[in-house]
Amino acid sequence: MPPTDASANAGTAPVTDTGTTSPTARESRIGPAADAGADSEDTLDLHLPDEFVALFAEDTGADGRRSVGEAATAGQASASATGAATVEGAGTTTVPCASEAPPSSTTPNPNDLLGDVADWGPISTPAGPLHLVPVRIERDLPIISRWMNDPAVTAFWGLAGPENAIEEHLRSQLVGDGRSVPCMGLLEGTPMSYWEIYRADLDPLARHYPARPHDTGVHLLIGGMSDRGRGLGGTLLRAVADLALDKRPACARVVAEPDIRNTPSVAAFLTAGFRFSAEIDLPAKRAALMIRDRSLRHLL
Repeated sequence: MPPTDASANAGTAPVTDTGTTSPTARESRIGPAADAGADSEDTLDLHLPDEFVALFAEDTGADGRRSVGEAATAGQASASATGAATVEGAGTTTVPCASEAPPSSTTPNPNDLLGDVADWGPISTPAGPLHLVPVRIERDLPIISRWMNDPAVTAFWGLAGPENAIEEHLRSQLVGDGRSVPCMGLLEGTPMSYWEIYRADLDPLARHYPARPHDTGVHLLIGGMSDRGRGLGGTLLRAVADLALDKRPACARVVAEPDIRNTPSVAAFLTAGFRFSAEIDLPAKRAALMIRDRSLRHLL
């Protein structure tokens, strides 16, 4: 699992003011979707009664069209097997059925696992406008490498080392199937944080908690020393969690798993409206499972 801690002060993890998740403690989240841990309870298997199927079969001609009967010749509307509604009368006009209508711009793309994070746009926060911009290695690697090599961050992210190692961590997400998107956080236009937005239900993390379809995970690292210890962790986490809920209608909750020892990180999530759900054992740490529920977002 990618670093998931978020701390609110220096020495914190991905959600902290320094950084809070330990990549060393995570399994690669870029693995096949087979790793997904969606609840089977959310799947409903419907079977039509044989009588119902037979009823439709009797009215279907060899050409695949339903018989519309005598009334159709009097000018009533009928539906063809091609999905077009035909109104017969003085002239024949073909009107596309709803099934043929162009997809709405708000319709989720099944091939887009996170809903185009690049298009989420800036969001207003009490600290100023925040914009998540997908990482570009040639532009962002130097600053991310500097942040990851900060001793206060290393303890939780475990990515300290040469730039090529950090580049591999970033590139594995950028060339993956889109289930994880690394982003730079620009506050009032200035790069000051590193984020990972990912599909928690498709991540190895799902093996360790009762994941639900479309659970969205978040990791935050506040990079600059001057931005740590000011409560920015909680402020920005709340804004981004709510942004994810707004942009991903199918997502009912945002989750995170900071190291249980990272008190500033856990505090930042609580400040951001996440609730403590449980302690879970991950490969390299004992984590606090933090959840921000859509249904409780206006109460917490």
